[in-house]
Amino acid sequence: MSKLSKGLFTSDKDFWETPMSLFNKLNARYHFTLDPCSTDRNAKCPKHYTKETNGLTKSWKNEVVFMNPPYGKEISKWVAKASQEYRGGGAIIVALLPARTDTKWFHEYINKQARVIFLKGRVKFELNGEVQQTAPFPSMIVIWEGIQDYEL
Repeated sequence: MSKLSKGLFTSDKDFWETPMSLFNKLNARYHFTLDPCSTDRNAKCPKHYTKETNGLTKSWKNEVVFMNPPYGKEISKWVAKASQEYRGGGAIIVALLPARTDTKWFHEYINKQARVIFLKGRVKFELNGEVQQTAPFPSMIVIWEGIQDYEL
């Protein structure tokens, strides 16, 4: 794969800080109580988990969760956790995710379980509140809230 085409589909990092303007719009609607995928520096909610406290091992029961997980190979674990906490823990979860509709995790845990909003353009991610770069991939907001599974 050429360097140019590889750059269109991959990234050299899996951690992307949510732009505050996007978070604020979502928070105005949902009033988030938990950020399970953050650092102490960029947490969007007072209650949050870091890599060290591992939000994958904690209960999200009855929380209103904002999730922007690491985008590397671990993303499927975070998406599975969101689905599990929605179905069994009464959590409402709103996630900022790469729009990878061809993946197994999209079809197992998002398609037919959650509402998807594809974002226009590319998200401009931040680092410590400063815009760093435009994502090399399209993004989507995924919402697990009050939707029932359906079959085609």
